[in-house]
Amino acid sequence: MLGVTPEEWTAVGLSLRVATVATLASLVPGLAVAWLLARRRFPGRALLDGLVHLPLILPPVVTGYLLLLAFGRRGPLGAPLAEIGVVFSFRWTGAALACAVMGFPLMVRAMRLSIEAVDRRLEQAAGTLGAHPFAVFLTITLPLSLPGCLAGAVLAFAKAMGEFGATITFVSNIPGETQTLPSAIYTLTQVPGGEGPALRLTLISIALSVTALLVSEFLARRAGRRLGAG
Repeated sequence: MLGVTPEEWTAVGLSLRVATVATLASLVPGLAVAWLLARRRFPGRALLDGLVHLPLILPPVVTGYLLLLAFGRRGPLGAPLAEIGVVFSFRWTGAALACAVMGFPLMVRAMRLSIEAVDRRLEQAAGTLGAHPFAVFLTITLPLSLPGCLAGAVLAFAKAMGEFGATITFVSNIPGETQTLPSAIYTLTQVPGGEGPALRLTLISIALSVTALLVSEFLARRAGRRLGAG
C-alpha cells in the first residue's frame, strides 16, 4: 500500500507533464477568447461562447472521438501535421491536446468573469490619454484580473489531471506513453490484486486535485479582495 512502484511514478509524472503542457498551451488562447467575450460585441459571439463551453456538455468520449477524427493520421488536420512530424493520436502530446480542450471552458469562464469585474472606466481613462488598446490590456486589465486568470489556469490544470474519457478515446491507454493517472487507475481496477495500487494512485490523485482547487480558491478570494479594495 505504501510503496509506489516505478510504473506508478511514471503515470504520475506523465499526468503532471500532460496537465502542465495543456494548461500552458491554453493560456494565451484562453485569455484572448475570454477578453473577446468580456469586452467585445460582434456577430457570432453567442456561437463562440457556445463552442467554447461545448466540451462541458458533450460526453468526454464524444470529444475524444471528434479529436481522433480531426487529428488522427488521416484526419483533415492530423494528416498535414503528420507530414511535418507533428503527431497527436496515440502520443502523449495528444493526451495534452485532449486535456487542453476539456479544461479550456473552465479556464475561459474564470478569466472572463475576472476581466468583466475590472472597472471599465479605468480602461476608458487610459484610452482617452492616448494609450493603445493592447497597452491598456497589458497595464490595466491584465494586472487587475491576474489572480482570477491564474485561478482559471489552476482549474484547467486540475481538470487535466483528472481527464479520462476524451484522453483514452483519443490516445488509448499505452503505459509510459499515454497512460495518465486516471487511465492507470482504471487499468488496475481491471486486474486481480490491483485494488491496493489503485487506491494508492487514487489518494495521490485526490491530493493533487485538492491542492489545485485550494490554490484556485485562494487566488479567487485574493482577486475579490483586490477588486473590492479598488
